[in-house]
Amino acid sequence: MRTIAEFEAAARERLDPAHYDYFAGGAQDEITLRDNEEAYKRLRLVPRVLRGSDKRDLSVDLLGTPSSMPILVAPTAFHRLAHPDGELVTARAAARAGTIMIVSMASTTAIEDIAAAAREVAPDPGLWFQLYLQPDLEFTEAIVRRAENAGIKAFVVTVDSPVLGRRERDDRNAFHDLPSGLFVENLRNIGENRSGGNTSHSIHAPATTLNGGASRRSHVREIVMSAGLNWDHIAWLRSKTKLPVLIKGLLHAEDARLAVHHGVAGIVVSNHGGRQLDTVPATIDVLPEIAAAVGGALPVLLDGGIRRGTDVVKALALGADAVGVGRPVVWGLAAGGREGVSEVLEMLRADFDQALALCGGRHPADLTPDQVRR
Repeated sequence: MRTIAEFEAAARERLDPAHYDYFAGGAQDEITLRDNEEAYKRLRLVPRVLRGSDKRDLSVDLLGTPSSMPILVAPTAFHRLAHPDGELVTARAAARAGTIMIVSMASTTAIEDIAAAAREVAPDPGLWFQLYLQPDLEFTEAIVRRAENAGIKAFVVTVDSPVLGRRERDDRNAFHDLPSGLFVENLRNIGENRSGGNTSHSIHAPATTLNGGASRRSHVREIVMSAGLNWDHIAWLRSKTKLPVLIKGLLHAEDARLAVHHGVAGIVVSNHGGRQLDTVPATIDVLPEIAAAVGGALPVLLDGGIRRGTDVVKALALGADAVGVGRPVVWGLAAGGREGVSEVLEMLRADFDQALALCGGRHPADLTPDQVRR
């Protein structure tokens, strides 16, 4: 296969329709979902010439974690819906590519097993951990310790989900719990299922369905969306770990300034893949003002809509230090397992390398805002 679109078509043929809709869908009318991709088509590249870029170096270092390219595996949940080995396959492919995988808190494989799978390929893989801060801070700290012990190198806190967005495809398919036998493994066997905060907006751990039973609930928690999340919670997390803490889900420049003020290690410009609040801007459209607000004080990452190497070039030129890809990885996983994920990552690498060369760059840092026009 030659394009991400072809991988998606192959994945759609293989996936249960409800599972395809879960991965592919967005919030409500899916305006933001579509605009994440369409926004790149509104931008034009202006290459530089005669700059001698025959030997290009795509590598970047992000908060002490090296990556062979500025294209990371963004956190996406429930990989075992796409392939029986789920996140194990993704971790091996990311390690083979030498890039960072941001492991979802809602993965269907335990972080310890994901880390072990990555180490089969690379002795010191770049694994970060995406975290939803829970109202039960004791429980949250237990997850933090578990991830630290597994060898992750940074935490990425999702902050755009005070409540769960309405995804109408899932409503139509009545898809609100995972199939029997699949679990949100990172929430298992951590204390007892104590009540903590508002549980009316939550992602159900598989087997914690509405009739899951008390015996199971003692071993599996729910991911609870907390409308009370604020900067004090970020300060609390920073006090509990020595690892870098990034926040994911920023779209407003003032929030980026506050992130610098509150001492976070990095930010991810993200609209949750169009899955939370519909009609918010495409991430690439707000990136320049956020990068300007940060002023180089911390790394700026971006996800949402990356499908081509030219998309990566545009994002880096407009101020991102790296980008994350979510759905393309899932399409590769569903279409071809480990080889499918590897092919997606290498396709994006080669496409980016070519676009970088054609823009006259030797390194991602060579790209500048004047090379992108609307």
